[in-house]
Amino acid sequence: MIVVAGVDDSVMSEIVLRRAIQEAEWRDLELHVVHVVQPPVVYAEIPIDTTKVTEAQRRAVWKSLGPMMESAPITVKRVDLEGYPPDVLVEYASHYGASLLVVGTRGRGELASLILGSTSHRAIHLAECDVLVVKAQNAEAA
Repeated sequence: MIVVAGVDDSVMSEIVLRRAIQEAEWRDLELHVVHVVQPPVVYAEIPIDTTKVTEAQRRAVWKSLGPMMESAPITVKRVDLEGYPPDVLVEYASHYGASLLVVGTRGRGELASLILGSTSHRAIHLAECDVLVVKAQNAEAA
């Protein structure tokens, strides 16, 4: 079994990663840190190569989180995937038999989450394993 942490380019990802490392250490499990890029929807007749944007986003995420991952007292695996983040995270956790999926919330509020969607909300409903949602106000306290 493993612990899976979903991260992105937000400040919350450091808090999520810190908590996921704690959970994996307590459970004596490997941690898979998963960054999912959602390719932009483009409504144009001209083909657009989003590879550079995707790679830049990935570099920024791993540059920010790399030191914490490298200093973790457990085995940490970095994973890059593409697709709709909540579905990809849940599918990954299920495929690898995760015992826990750790995600953050940005604290957008009910209306914004309704319009923009919520990775944590969807993960809670779809995941086969337990889901730990790290709340945005925890980021201010850390």
